[in-house]
Amino acid sequence: MPLHRLMRWTLMCLLGAAPLLPPVVHGAELSFWSWRVEDKAFYEQVAQQYKAKTGDDVRFTAHENSDYPTVLSAALAAGNGPDIIHARAYGGLSSLADAGHLLPLTPAQIPALARMSDGLLAGAAGYKPPHDKVLYGVPFATQSLGIYVNKTLLAAHGITTLPRTWGEFKAICQQLKAKGVNALANGIKDAPVLEQMFGVVGPGFYGGTPFFKDVMAVRKHFTAPEFVRAIEEVVSLRAFMPPNAPTIAENEARALFAMGEAAFFMSGTWNIETIKALNANIVFDFVAAPPVRPGAATWMSTFADGNYAVNAHSKNRDAALRFVRYLASKEYGQQFSDQLRQMSAVPGVFPSDPLLAQISRASQQQGTPFIMLVGFRYQDPNGSVMLRDGLQRLMQGQGTALALANALQSGLSAWHPPFQKESIR
Repeated sequence: MPLHRLMRWTLMCLLGAAPLLPPVVHGAELSFWSWRVEDKAFYEQVAQQYKAKTGDDVRFTAHENSDYPTVLSAALAAGNGPDIIHARAYGGLSSLADAGHLLPLTPAQIPALARMSDGLLAGAAGYKPPHDKVLYGVPFATQSLGIYVNKTLLAAHGITTLPRTWGEFKAICQQLKAKGVNALANGIKDAPVLEQMFGVVGPGFYGGTPFFKDVMAVRKHFTAPEFVRAIEEVVSLRAFMPPNAPTIAENEARALFAMGEAAFFMSGTWNIETIKALNANIVFDFVAAPPVRPGAATWMSTFADGNYAVNAHSKNRDAALRFVRYLASKEYGQQFSDQLRQMSAVPGVFPSDPLLAQISRASQQQGTPFIMLVGFRYQDPNGSVMLRDGLQRLMQGQGTALALANALQSGLSAWHPPFQKESIR
């Protein structure tokens, strides 16, 4: 056969066979940044699954927690940054949204938003007008604060029932201390941990959600006696910390508890899996702080952990929205909850882990806003920073609870609109 006829025949055969070949999918390439270094393997697995479904290639990059805000803000300010942003909640998100870095989101784009609670969505909104009524993220998880209880250690010292009141809790702590046993694993090196302790203990004394609503509406002040008492009670726990408390940060406290060297650890639900990883044989519980008196309300500070957001300047906006819509699906939410042992924010997802399911029910029944994070971490001076640094100073023997309460009220009056209106009057 002449060469030109052979080439023509070969070309016709190839063209005829083309419809039988699978179509080549040219998906979008998306970048996804996060501070969740510990969850890198999970998100890479999700990206692989998503690519198999859609052809879109999601590249996950995890930055160190302490570096992430600076790295992300610098990239966005330069007009760059990732397509999908793992954003904090409340003030952590609003600072990006108010600066115009995040794409507004609606239930029409992300149907799951229409089924989420107002408390969750508050962590996904901007703060300054006109951004304050707009959503910029999809909440991905909720966290709760409580007391980890080492049941084995307590039983070894004859304590087989949980304390029924705050007084009983402190009596147990004193009993353990007298035996040379660490009652609390917590230390004072990390100021944010002290704010978490306040989130565990404080609501029982200042009155939980009703007080939060009253202070937000300026019906009460942080100088109210019940709030000052809450500060004093948290500071009183310094007596039950390990002798080297000034050197103990969250990692050290978590290890002390996991290895059976402390009876209680005040922290959040994000530490459950790490504690199990440190000691697979540990038998522990996670409970709200006991009530101040029998029959009084118990509270569990609960908050949105963060959001999935879209870069307002993404060149792959439609593909980024598709991926975020997938991250708001029940399919993804259940995988998130089951594999990471976290409480997913996706409606209709329930934890399969028994302890997490117990905490989820308790959070729904006893949940109260983590006061400074939810209400007062939007501007400077930052309510969380003021409270946590003040608690640290108090535990070092500097200042008084009333002085800290006055500083909070005065400092937050500089920018919290209801407080400002009151000062004008």
